[in-house]
Amino acid sequence: MSGPLLQLSGVTCQFGGLKALSDVTLSVGRGEIIGLIGPNGAGKTTLVNVVTGVHRASAGRMLFDSRDITGIKPYQAARGGIGRTFQVVQPFPELTVIENVAASALFSGAAKSLRVAREQALEHLAFVGLESMAEKDAATLTLAARKRLELAKGLAMNPKLLLLDEVNAGLNNAEVDQALSLIRAIAARGVTILIIEHLMKVVLTVCDRLAVLHHGELISVGTPKEVVSDARVIQAYLGKRYAAKEAKNV
Repeated sequence: MSGPLLQLSGVTCQFGGLKALSDVTLSVGRGEIIGLIGPNGAGKTTLVNVVTGVHRASAGRMLFDSRDITGIKPYQAARGGIGRTFQVVQPFPELTVIENVAASALFSGAAKSLRVAREQALEHLAFVGLESMAEKDAATLTLAARKRLELAKGLAMNPKLLLLDEVNAGLNNAEVDQALSLIRAIAARGVTILIIEHLMKVVLTVCDRLAVLHHGELISVGTPKEVVSDARVIQAYLGKRYAAKEAKNV
């Protein structure tokens, strides 16, 4: 099917007198990795929550795979091919690692039985490097392992679009490099990725395009080189010294 996988047109999200998102229009192409960046409070996670039905858009329209998903509910998003991870990783602590992933497969409709869900879960755990920890309690995992578990849970939903919310937060350099490799491997499977990220090293390395939010408004969309050279982005987010350094590297 041609055309963008996700199309947002004039999407606004308002909480009382606060406009968390204001007239956001953005297309995400099939097979693309797009980075969503901006200062804290810019509306990045709110945008993911609107796309996945956690929050309802106050105005605007959303199309996913050419279907209108405006007003979608979270379970409908999950079963319709939209997967996500969360910034604060909170696995079900009383379940094992494999049970966490199997639950994601079951409740998203990706698996029709517990047996199939466990089989799929083991495959996803092997993919993210957690196969040896399958029977451990999820509560015992390190932060880096919980981040990998979060990726496995997202993949268990069999998504066409995977929304990653700061999957690298709190990781050291080696762990970030491993996460980058995983993101590339997920994209190589044909999964479209939108990633919220504060680490510019990540988005400049892995993303095809960047979209920048500031005070709920989309102020810039383009290639990494175009965005780091954008005067509005420099003023709102990057700063002149950092932008000048990165412009030489992209």
